[in-house]
Amino acid sequence: MGPLQCQKRLRLTEARRLMLEEKRNVTEAALEVGYESVSQFIRDYRKMFGAAPGEDMLNFKRKLKE
Repeated sequence: MGPLQCQKRLRLTEARRLMLEEKRNVTEAALEVGYESVSQFIRDYRKMFGAAPGEDMLNFKRKLKE
């Protein structure tokens, strides 16, 4: 993994944490980790985690209830 991919992974992982633990919405998390475009954030997020941020959060909540 190159440095840019590593940086992207760190930013997306932090955004995921912000949405899960600090209840930030997608826009807030994207901006806080340095994305200027929410749509680009969603594309990158989906590519890394296999689901859009909103879907991913719903999946986490469902798993926690099991």
